[in-house]
Amino acid sequence: MSTTTTKLTLHEDWAVVILGSLIIILSLAGLLLPVPTFAWKTGADLTGTVLGSVNLVKILLQFVFVAIIGGIGALITGKSVKNYALGFPLVYIVTILALVLAGSSQAKSLNLEAVIFSLVLGLLISNFIKLPEWLKSSLSTELFVKIGLVLLGTSVIFGDILKAGSLGLIQALLVVTSVWYFAYWVCKKLKVDDEIAMMISSAVSICGVSAAIATAGAIKGDSKKLSYVISMVLITAIPMMIFMPIIAHYFKFSQAVTGAWLGGSIDTTGAVVASGSLVGETALKISTIVKFSQNVLLGLAAFAISIYWTYTKHPSAQDKETKPTLKVIWERFPKFVLGFIGASLLFSFFLPPSAAATVKDSLKNLQGLWFALAFTSIGLETNFADLFNKNSKKPLYAFLIAQTFNIFITLAIALVLF
Repeated sequence: MSTTTTKLTLHEDWAVVILGSLIIILSLAGLLLPVPTFAWKTGADLTGTVLGSVNLVKILLQFVFVAIIGGIGALITGKSVKNYALGFPLVYIVTILALVLAGSSQAKSLNLEAVIFSLVLGLLISNFIKLPEWLKSSLSTELFVKIGLVLLGTSVIFGDILKAGSLGLIQALLVVTSVWYFAYWVCKKLKVDDEIAMMISSAVSICGVSAAIATAGAIKGDSKKLSYVISMVLITAIPMMIFMPIIAHYFKFSQAVTGAWLGGSIDTTGAVVASGSLVGETALKISTIVKFSQNVLLGLAAFAISIYWTYTKHPSAQDKETKPTLKVIWERFPKFVLGFIGASLLFSFFLPPSAAATVKDSLKNLQGLWFALAFTSIGLETNFADLFNKNSKKPLYAFLIAQTFNIFITLAIALVLF
């Protein structure tokens, strides 16, 4: 007679909700990690500040904290804790190198975000060095991404958007709905596969990188497809950030209209802030309000997308002829969305502003770190041939067409409202 032992493990989404909540609770309880500095302009800044002993201690403390959280995640989801302990230091070191590169004044002037450096460094390593299978199996891409998304909820504050005025929220609603459906329609016309179509539609219409990540989590999308969509978002944001203020100046648009146009059409928050700053204070304020209004819609969009995906895609054998029941919907529903919405509601309505302000920087830093770790992991498990294959032209065409539509429809709405 043979005996088997059953190892009790949690679904990854529930593990993410637990770990994200744990990080927030520890922060509110006073465990605030010092935020390392990665910004530098000269070699002296790099060696004296970024690589100085004080900053290196902060980076080490951050490593210990994140490694423990990730280790708990590996344990409760049934992954090899030993492999994780051996592989995570490599992921962290590569990620820190990416953050240092992104902190240079040249990278900041081009608004190149840390995640693109994480992805590129990971790709270079995986394509020029044969990585052992145990290392690849130790990568916790989904776990890192979703923890970052739960923490992202702490910065999506409903009250700030409502105080800032209704026009920004109205514009955000109009832009998100019209651009999302147009982008999805274009993807279907070009026969882009469903996963990339959903990611492109959300990225173009809502808030770029975060929306693409949230959508990939909601539909359990392929991380390689996600990395391709993220690359398109970050690359196209650069010329838009530079040329849209020039176009607005040429046509003598008001700062209010220009700000609403920039905030509604440029996909990354950093690029919105940079381009708004080029125009003026009013443009910067309105562009930020519009972009934040779109960010608020992220949790609702992820919820709606997950329900749609459950009803229409990949039915199981027993329910191909019938629609899923509420039980099936709940089983397939991405639970990390609950963590995102819960964090947003907590920081929007239940925490005193002073308490939220105390933990804001620490949580924002950790959120960015988890995303960067995730994209390092994606790079380490991806080949260039998979990322830029011969079938990748159609998603690119769809993205560019949708982004062009986004630019014009957002400008029209901005002219009417502002």
